[in-house]
Amino acid sequence: MGSRLRPQPVRMRRCVCLVALVTTSILSGCGSGGQPRLSDGIPRRLLLEARPIGRGARFRPPVTGSVVGPCRRGRGPRFGVHVEVFGANRVVIVPAGIGVRPPIRLSAGRISSAGCFGSLVTLEPTGVVLVRPGSRLFLSDLFRSWGQPLSRCRVASFVPGGPIVVFVDGRRWSGAPGSVPMSRHAEIVVEAGPFVPPHSSYAFPPGS
Repeated sequence: MGSRLRPQPVRMRRCVCLVALVTTSILSGCGSGGQPRLSDGIPRRLLLEARPIGRGARFRPPVTGSVVGPCRRGRGPRFGVHVEVFGANRVVIVPAGIGVRPPIRLSAGRISSAGCFGSLVTLEPTGVVLVRPGSRLFLSDLFRSWGQPLSRCRVASFVPGGPIVVFVDGRRWSGAPGSVPMSRHAEIVVEAGPFVPPHSSYAFPPGS
């Protein structure tokens, strides 16, 4: 079955930290005066594996796709899936606003209300995708709603000259990239280009 996970072990240490969090911690560690740095408590290997956010529009692809599933006025119950995308050894931002229709209202950079909400939505640019329970959705549905291509040889505007590699919970996915199911609390990493050690889990906020 195309939706079943056929794991291939990846030899690396488990990690629950976001790449963006690690990058922020590194930048925050430049103070002086003997003050403790935020990066002091992060393992050295994790710091070496961190990737910065890429510069330019191709690392921040806009939302141009359609809403997937019924678009309802209320957001309703949701569970979280975390998706990370890397292109050319840099972080590609999964934007807020996937799967919603205007009018959109923001609060502290997060979508607080919208005209309606589809079966999968992103409310902030953290890679957390909120999925309506009972929806049978796949990674291809997320990219379709985002309006960005995803295939065995391309993700967004990145065509690395080799296969697009996907990891689920730290294990390489052997099927087509778009066939990954959007399962509760899955950690999905999509890579176009040099290998980036994938995170095996994500610290989801309470209630997601």
